[in-house]
Amino acid sequence: MTLEKLSWKSIIPCCSMVDGKVARSKKQARKQVSFQRLTLLDFDDPSSPLSADELSNSFIGSRLINFTFTDLREVTHHFSSANFLGEGGFGRVYKGFVDEKLRPGLKSQVVAVKILDTDGLQGHKEWLTEIIFLGQLRHPHLVKLIGYCWEDSNRLLVYEFLPRGSLENQLFGKFSITLSWSTRMKIALGAAKGLAFLHEGDKPVIYRDFKASNILIDSDYSAKLSDFGLAKDGPKGDDTHVSTRIMGTHGYAAPEYIMTGHLTTMSDVYSFGAVLLELLTGKRSLDKSRREGKHNLVEWLRPYLRDPKRVADVMDRRLEGEYPIKGAQTAALVAFKCLSHYPKPRPTMDDVVKILKTLQEENNGTDSSISDPMTTVTLNSEFSSGSEKNKDVAAPEMNRNDKFLNEENQGYGWRHRINRQRMVVSYSDTALYRRD
Repeated sequence: MTLEKLSWKSIIPCCSMVDGKVARSKKQARKQVSFQRLTLLDFDDPSSPLSADELSNSFIGSRLINFTFTDLREVTHHFSSANFLGEGGFGRVYKGFVDEKLRPGLKSQVVAVKILDTDGLQGHKEWLTEIIFLGQLRHPHLVKLIGYCWEDSNRLLVYEFLPRGSLENQLFGKFSITLSWSTRMKIALGAAKGLAFLHEGDKPVIYRDFKASNILIDSDYSAKLSDFGLAKDGPKGDDTHVSTRIMGTHGYAAPEYIMTGHLTTMSDVYSFGAVLLELLTGKRSLDKSRREGKHNLVEWLRPYLRDPKRVADVMDRRLEGEYPIKGAQTAALVAFKCLSHYPKPRPTMDDVVKILKTLQEENNGTDSSISDPMTTVTLNSEFSSGSEKNKDVAAPEMNRNDKFLNEENQGYGWRHRINRQRMVVSYSDTALYRRD
């Protein structure tokens, strides 16, 4: 096979016919055990709003524990400052402990109790949205919702406690330790699996607020997605997108979503690319303390990701070079593809999982290199295999010659001239929440 024929699909080793049959059989098996998930529309009736009793007696309520406010005040020691874990757009989060003394049969465990701030950026609808999604969805890379409290004006959620906090704290916390390359890739793979699970269901879910602070880390550095208050059900039938008010976080939100309000699973893919770039660089997606022109990490460093010679320049210096060169180049290329300015050329999260999984497997087998097929990719317009059919959507990228690895740097050298046409998007470090 010549280099000209290599494409993004070439670096997905499990796309062969044999593996394709295995993938299809797994998908069929998954469908057989699936259930008809209730959607937001099933509960969103302004003329007849859902009551606390109706939620408790529903299918979702039957899978969760309905705590009283007194219960949760006791397990957190009256929401003691010593148990305070953090605060976000939803409200404050406290650490607590529950056991069968509180509820017969309840597993003894440490929990995280989140209290809705009624004066904050989110409200009852976001609280209920979280219950509707996490009350039904179960996956190793989604945080587990244990129960809730709906009592008078009080709205609380109770989750499993993840001891290492958020990825944001792990990467940027004042007293955080440097995450190794293998740990970063493990976190990236876990988060990708969580998103892929949401996107692949019979009723796809668009997460909409994928960012480092919403990725929680277990004791073994397993990543789990949290905070589903802004999640949306995906488009149905022949619809290609969901039109919705713009909500999310600057620096992570996809440009087409900011500009049009059109939301697709590809919006999540862009956000994943921004987080993957944070993992590679150790830098925040948005940082106004950086010099002019470098505030937005994606706009600043995205051009570096496609050139293997420049990848080393963007890598987190705290790694001190302790990472496989070709593995870093492959991860950078994945980020580059996810961060396309246009949605159609971006890969699916299933494709991303396949690549990161192979990357991790090969990294476990060697500390210095990744097999050549992972990095021999032709980067034309935005998405090699689909550039011809997506000309009207995938505008070519940079108006310069791209220089790739040559023979002496363990790669291949070629040039490909392409033009660049960018969307103009304004960013700030404030949230994108817009209240009705």
